[in-house]
Amino acid sequence: MYYSNGNYEAFARPLKPVDVDKKSAYLVGAGLGSLAAACFLVRDGQMKGDNIHILEELSIAGGACDGINDSQKGFIIRGGREMENHFECLWDLFRSIPSIETEDVSVLDEFYWLNKKDPNYSLQRVTMNKGEDAHTDGKFGLSEKASMELVKLFMSRDEDLYDKKISDVFSEELINSNFWLYWRTMFAFRDWHSALEMKLYVQRFIHHIGGLPDLSALKFTKYNQYESLILPMVKYLEAHGVKFQYDTVVTNVIFDIKNGEKLAKEIVYKHKDKEETIELTKNDLVFVTNGSCTENSTLGDQNHAPKFDKSIGGCWQLWRNIAKQDPAFGHPDKFCTSTEETFWESSTITTLDDRIPPYIEKICKRDPFSGKVVSGGIITVKDSNWLMSYTVNRQPHFKSQPKDQLVVWVYGLFSEIPGNYIKKPMRECTGVEITQEWLYHMGVPESEIHDMATKSAISIPCMMPYVTAFFMPRAKGDRPKVVPEGCVNFAFIGQFADTPRDTVFTTEYSVRTAMEAVYTLLDIDRGIPEVFDSCYDVRRLLDSTVKMMDGKKITELNLPFMEKFMNEKTMKMVSGTVIGDLLKRYKMI
Repeated sequence: MYYSNGNYEAFARPLKPVDVDKKSAYLVGAGLGSLAAACFLVRDGQMKGDNIHILEELSIAGGACDGINDSQKGFIIRGGREMENHFECLWDLFRSIPSIETEDVSVLDEFYWLNKKDPNYSLQRVTMNKGEDAHTDGKFGLSEKASMELVKLFMSRDEDLYDKKISDVFSEELINSNFWLYWRTMFAFRDWHSALEMKLYVQRFIHHIGGLPDLSALKFTKYNQYESLILPMVKYLEAHGVKFQYDTVVTNVIFDIKNGEKLAKEIVYKHKDKEETIELTKNDLVFVTNGSCTENSTLGDQNHAPKFDKSIGGCWQLWRNIAKQDPAFGHPDKFCTSTEETFWESSTITTLDDRIPPYIEKICKRDPFSGKVVSGGIITVKDSNWLMSYTVNRQPHFKSQPKDQLVVWVYGLFSEIPGNYIKKPMRECTGVEITQEWLYHMGVPESEIHDMATKSAISIPCMMPYVTAFFMPRAKGDRPKVVPEGCVNFAFIGQFADTPRDTVFTTEYSVRTAMEAVYTLLDIDRGIPEVFDSCYDVRRLLDSTVKMMDGKKITELNLPFMEKFMNEKTMKMVSGTVIGDLLKRYKMI
């Protein structure tokens, strides 16, 4: 497996791998990573679909990329997926997945056309005082000290950030800035999360720093991610004969470890309460999604809060059982034993009549029934005790959604703190109570809030104990490599497998690990697209630096290196050169 860039290999089809017709594949989990791996096995590995088996714990595919219309509860989305231009592996995949909406086009085609015709951007990123503009004016509000802390983090080596928290590297000046308000609500970072992950995020998305205040860097699917992304993949795989086995809990993969080789020799699973095994050989490839941000998710309803399930089950216990066999398989307890630090809660609110939509239209400054971008990403309520954010994507968000209803996604980053209107933590609230808190911050008169929450909306809360587990402070080896050292027929995929430079909590990360796993185990001779190299592009760095400083020229800042490097002699030297032109073009001077 090797990395490449440019279109030479991006457009090439690899030769059929040696002896692939003799091989089979078993994929544990049917989330995005596992489905992507199966697609790469079919497309690039040219493996027969009949030889590919997907074992899924639930009764439906999709993992964290969900979106269902529950016959008892209503519309439910646990979270949304934000995408951007430089998800290289994701787009490499979806250029080959046929649309189920339009004949003879790919999922990438329809996504591209949609976001060209209806580009995403927010007209109201932050509110306060019951729906009023918070007047952040798109500014980051970073002091010179805070700016230097960001620069220092950007320049830090990975090993210098092992097991460190964000609070270890950022001062209150940065934590209290608009920058951190934008950042933490978009990516769901808490102060005790990993400083290493924060650094990787800043480096990975440095080209989008300027788009944080209005979310113009983001792109979204037409419908929820299950209908827009997952279902086309499932249809593609089924058409190639790939076998899906649902309601199947894999409890262990047993290895034969000797002479430096690790051979997966047996899969142990439960299906319909019966324990069964699959015997494996070197020709049987195994791909395991280790860990999940939506494991143990529980739903409430209008009148009941969801339960908080802290048990170690499903994919977490599977990873634990695998990890016991060799240190190269990682350390799952770093991520799955601190649910009080990895949980937050969301709720899907569906409007039922015409009472709530005018408040949405007033804040979003767009007609929510237009079929086009509405909120343009999350709107954060700055003075919310829960640090509530909500988003109204293009409507309808579900194909089966009535035309006169809106589906809204709400989440509270501080779900453990009592609300402003409902004096209870979000985690203890019913669906009605969450709607009431949301309506309060939308500016609905208090005399109308209860009636509107009970009669004009349905709210389905969802508790997710592990939703930010991948952000927990870590060190080298805590996340296993995609293909651990010595493994001949086994790979990890998904958010808790380790691949360099890319960032977790993205669709791209799931697809990238899947691509690396398949290409490594089948020895596919085609380059995997390298992570976009914006952090090494001086133009991107200059542009993001000026935007991070709210447009100030670098010569206006009282920074320690200014006197040495930006004196009259230096400026004379660069004047009339490429360097001088760059500094002027990106408004550094």
